[in-house]
Amino acid sequence: MKVTYDRDRNIAYIRLRPKGGEVETIRVSDELNVDIAPDGSVYGIELLNANEQLRAADDGRLVLVEQDGREQALPLSGQ
Repeated sequence: MKVTYDRDRNIAYIRLRPKGGEVETIRVSDELNVDIAPDGSVYGIELLNANEQLRAADDGRLVLVEQDGREQALPLSGQ
């Protein structure tokens, strides 16, 4: 998984798998798009107005949670 952020456009992208061809984009809302791979799996998730969406919870931190419940919190840029 790879998360990228474009500061100029304020867009975050969560890529779940390597690109394997053209993707189909499904617009879920004004601030969320989901890219579907040719095999029907989710390729990635695009967050428009990203910093507002990402800072809406967890005190503006990206929280990684391991299967055993351990957490690692990373501050989002601009904090």
